[in-house]
Amino acid sequence: MFHILVVDDDKNTRMFLRAVLENAKYTVSVAKNGLDALEIFDREHIDLVVLDIMMPGMDGYELTESLREAGNNVPILMVSAKQLPKDKHKGFLVGTDDYITKPIDDEEMLYRIKALLRRAKIASEKKIVIGDVTLDYDSLTVTRGEEVQELPQKEFQLLYKLLSYPGKIFTRIQLMDEIWGAESDTGWETVTVHIARLRKRFDGYPEFSIESVRGLGYKAVKRI
Repeated sequence: MFHILVVDDDKNTRMFLRAVLENAKYTVSVAKNGLDALEIFDREHIDLVVLDIMMPGMDGYELTESLREAGNNVPILMVSAKQLPKDKHKGFLVGTDDYITKPIDDEEMLYRIKALLRRAKIASEKKIVIGDVTLDYDSLTVTRGEEVQELPQKEFQLLYKLLSYPGKIFTRIQLMDEIWGAESDTGWETVTVHIARLRKRFDGYPEFSIESVRGLGYKAVKRI
């Protein structure tokens, strides 16, 4: 069971978030500020933090920065009444993974938490499992039953990126920058060529597909 730490100086908010998260079958600890949160980190394993920004003692920005400087990559979801772009930008600059504003939509929060935990698992294990299909980043292989395909590095990285965010649309330029690097002299047409190769390789796989989104780019779709 995942262990979530709620950090908020408002008692009613802590109680509300704890109730929502425990109802969703998470284990929950609470802290009233960043200093209390660090003490909890010293004695417990935390899988994700739901973090308010404005708190006495040590605020959300300072706690996030402290964790990142210490090499702690725990997923952090900032929750704040601050809605200006500059406040969100500051959150991302110090190392938060996601940001939602108050009043809290508890259903949206749970969706975001689920996505953050899934991505953290993918990042730590370097594997994606979709039904009978396993993508292994270390070996650049895609396994389905007894069939094992070792892909060229760029093909694998492209497929891994798309399947890490199923349903999310990536432009060709985004994919070029992330897989080949922003300084690459290779044209975006390379993405089209690699997508075509991946579609041909996995044409018989019912577990996923790569779809074109006209005028935008590509997305991976999980079928199971």
